[in-house]
Amino acid sequence: MRLSEVELRRLRLPLVRPFRTSFGTEVDRDILLVRVVTDTGTEGWGECVAGDTPLYSSEYVDGAQQVIRDFLLPRLAAVRHLTGEGVAPALADVKGHRMAKAALEMAVLDAELRGRNVSLADHLGAVRAQVPVGVSVGIADSIPALLDEVGQYLDQGYVRVKLKIEPGWDVAPVEAVRSRFGDVALQVDANTAYTLDDASQLAKLDAFGLLLIEQPLPEDDIRGHAELARRLRTPLCLDESIVSARAAADAIALGACAIVNIKPGRVGGYLEARRIHDLCAANGVPVWCGGMLETGLGRAANLALAALPNFTLPGDISGSDRYWKRDVVDKPLHASAGQMDVPDGSGIGVDIDLSWLEEVSTSTESVDLSGSRRPL
Repeated sequence: MRLSEVELRRLRLPLVRPFRTSFGTEVDRDILLVRVVTDTGTEGWGECVAGDTPLYSSEYVDGAQQVIRDFLLPRLAAVRHLTGEGVAPALADVKGHRMAKAALEMAVLDAELRGRNVSLADHLGAVRAQVPVGVSVGIADSIPALLDEVGQYLDQGYVRVKLKIEPGWDVAPVEAVRSRFGDVALQVDANTAYTLDDASQLAKLDAFGLLLIEQPLPEDDIRGHAELARRLRTPLCLDESIVSARAAADAIALGACAIVNIKPGRVGGYLEARRIHDLCAANGVPVWCGGMLETGLGRAANLALAALPNFTLPGDISGSDRYWKRDVVDKPLHASAGQMDVPDGSGIGVDIDLSWLEEVSTSTESVDLSGSRRPL
């Protein structure tokens, strides 16, 4: 197949409540969706997970749109027999920009699989129809506010809680949650907010029986994570450091992590995410699926990934109503008793609510591919 039409659509979706991390606070989200149409008439959708600003990663949504339009799409348009597997090789000479590449791969996969009437879950190798899910809780204004929020999610049936932490907000909130809610499955995420000099402070978290501490040090400090892992009893999990299967192999070899969080957008797409899954499985390292405040589109694709066999820990997927006042898919995804169904329809398995999409769209850019040639 070949690409015949591409639409880059920006929308702004309001969050149910502000979500605060060490990178800042979001009250709504500027989202880039990619829609592709092939010469066979099939349509596919992808979602770019880049944020408004280059604070979580070097990518941000304005830059992602420009890179897709000016550098990535001309390369894909020049491919005569395009498949999802062919997206990454076609884009390999463009350095980085994994989130932008992942959005295109997702859209092409969706179109290809819809045309073949195959679900993304089956294409990736899913082995279960439901996956256990947890919830990620941002930094609260106070301990009582945090306890109220965690209590609400546990009442909704989520089977695992992840707390965002940063210097000055770590031991006290963890201790409060453990004291109030007992042996709930609990982990923390530092989003690179600490240094190795904070090892003694992080070691205080060993007392609370956490599942893991996620990405405490900067993403490029693999040796630091390996040293920190030797000083802590709590297993270390890497997130931002894992940008490819090669990076995961290095981290495992150095002893920098015992668990890996796989975010498809961060690693360049679902096919690279599957390669990381397979590598970790071969090395006895469990994985789980992280979240990037995706709409139901990206959330559905994440469920397909999380149904692979080595995803043995609950992911940060959560139901649509956890984040969005109204989702962009026509049938929002829901969690029940800590489980979510893996979509089994063709492609990603969800459809866009086009009328609502029009209401929340802030811009739409149609890209003309008629004269595209592979650029130098």
